[in-house]
Amino acid sequence: MNDETFKHSIRKLLKTVGVQSQQQIEQAVQQALDEGRLQGNESLPAIVTLKVAGLDLDVEFMGDIELE
Repeated sequence: MNDETFKHSIRKLLKTVGVQSQQQIEQAVQQALDEGRLQGNESLPAIVTLKVAGLDLDVEFMGDIELE
């Protein structure tokens, strides 16, 4: 195993996930605000699930998205 290649591919995946998930959340929040489903002062509980095929890895990360 090439340790440098391995770590680089993990960082690349996490960067992609970070950027794309932020964009999706921002769009969903804006749409909910536009439709009146959110006031803009909520705290939204969120769960992110990480699964890797070929590994016994299934991990959840929980947090809150604060709008105010």
